[in-house]
Amino acid sequence: MTRYLVVLERTEEGVSVGCPGLPGCWSQGATEQEALENIRIAIKEYLAAVRNSLEGADLREVEVTI
Repeated sequence: MTRYLVVLERTEEGVSVGCPGLPGCWSQGATEQEALENIRIAIKEYLAAVRNSLEGADLREVEVTI
């Protein structure tokens, strides 16, 4: 499990949510709960697209403690 910081912004239409650590990864929902579930899905799809774009590359993982 990995945790990502997300930013919520309440609008007239509902709740907009973005993930600052993943540029361009945004979603929305009518409620906070819906927006958070939608950003979970968006983050998974974003990471899958990144991994697919790196297919065949020499990859490594590193651990970072903040």
